[in-house]
Amino acid sequence: MKPSTDPLENYLLNLTRRRFFGTVASTIGAGLGSVALGSLLGAGPDDPTARRLVTPDGAAVPASGGVEAPIAPHFAPRAKRVIYLHMEGAPSQIDLYDYKPALRARFNEDLPDSVRQGQRFTTMTSGQSRFPVAPSIFRFSRYENNQDGVWLSELLPHTASVAKELCFVHSMRTDAINHEPGITFFQTGTQQPGRPSFGSWVSYGLGNANANLPAFVVMITQGIGNMQALSARFWGSGFLPSEHQGCKLRAGANAVLHLRDPDGVSRDDRRRMLDLVNRLNEEEFEATLDPEIRARIAQYEMAYRMQMSVPELTDFSDEDPDTLAMYGPDVNKPGSFAANCLLARRLSERGVRFVQLYMRGWDQHNNLPGELKAQCNAVDQAQAALVKDLKRRGLLDETLVLWAGEFGRTVYSQGALSESNYGRDHHPRCFTVWLAGGGVKPGITYGRTDDYSYNIVENPVEVNDLHATLLHLLGIDHKRLIYRHQGRDYRLTDVAGNVVAPILA
Repeated sequence: MKPSTDPLENYLLNLTRRRFFGTVASTIGAGLGSVALGSLLGAGPDDPTARRLVTPDGAAVPASGGVEAPIAPHFAPRAKRVIYLHMEGAPSQIDLYDYKPALRARFNEDLPDSVRQGQRFTTMTSGQSRFPVAPSIFRFSRYENNQDGVWLSELLPHTASVAKELCFVHSMRTDAINHEPGITFFQTGTQQPGRPSFGSWVSYGLGNANANLPAFVVMITQGIGNMQALSARFWGSGFLPSEHQGCKLRAGANAVLHLRDPDGVSRDDRRRMLDLVNRLNEEEFEATLDPEIRARIAQYEMAYRMQMSVPELTDFSDEDPDTLAMYGPDVNKPGSFAANCLLARRLSERGVRFVQLYMRGWDQHNNLPGELKAQCNAVDQAQAALVKDLKRRGLLDETLVLWAGEFGRTVYSQGALSESNYGRDHHPRCFTVWLAGGGVKPGITYGRTDDYSYNIVENPVEVNDLHATLLHLLGIDHKRLIYRHQGRDYRLTDVAGNVVAPILA
């Protein structure tokens, strides 16, 4: 680093903690420099909350390539990996999962004040003079599960075929009422941006099971209707080391940007270039003790290996025709939800820890019946095929599948209401998610809402509770998965979260 021409700036720079230890290490040896690096990477060796780099028998785990090694699971895991299907925009629980037949007799009645209980509206409906009850126009049927049956919408016939594998939680709630904070909360455990995403925490806690692919992979499908913005920070690593951020796979020939070598550059040329860059980075690390430099080296090496692994991953030619047919006619269309579900299975069987699929377009403030029907048609067959495919390959028991939006939709119509058309506003007070595999009880329903699908009347589940439960199934105590940042210990569940034991197998 070149010295500044400003004497005061130079003075302040020389007072920084990193520069102090770097100067001491270069002067009297590497001893104190190692202490400084240990401090930068986390809590001290005697700190009971420190992230332990040990195996279950207490042996030290060597870090690979200078990057932090994963912790060992706190207890025996039920799941080894997660596939998270996020329905961005918030699907209507009333039209898909939360059957309320009595609402048909209340068509166009005003939502009673006794149900609303003074809860806030969004600015999109706060100015309405009426809040007319809009029963779902879709038929529901009862399907066999491992209890007394589950009611599902006619829009999800394929999902209904795997009802015995699914755990429906009807009593999810969130504090967020708008999309940006709602998605941020579901992805990071807080509504404030800047924290590590769920997948990054899993990567940090469990490490990578495949040296040739990232631990955390993200894919996006463009849906039908109103699209909310998707920020890269939803799969960002926040203050965790950057090798834990999600790697986005794109549709098309180049699944990862800048991964392919330029024309005229051979693989040997690339290897020599990386070796030179790595040596320069190691020199910079010795001078600055910045742990992000080691993370950068690891990412360069991962990209080099992905040049071989990603083309093989995205080539479906080795899939048998019956499997392709099971995922539906769009499976060979890059970027479709069907193609991404099949990629999720292929990533999971290759050991990728966390696969996240975003399906956009569920924000139906008007024309809900038409848009919801098209949206369900795009996901229903593929998501059911994913569960079936995982099970027949013996992967479902060790793979935790989560299907969720960021909140639910209102029972009342936003704007005009007719017998065949309506829209629904955001509703954080209750909504439905489902889980499968990975130690979750199959074929059950948990939680219950009132007759209006407006308030939870039994077994509420908070977002932090869901995160704590998923980490538990991965063998991680959510209270012990900690990272110290700017003098404070952080965790995915922040200062909340309880494991939802009744849904565990």
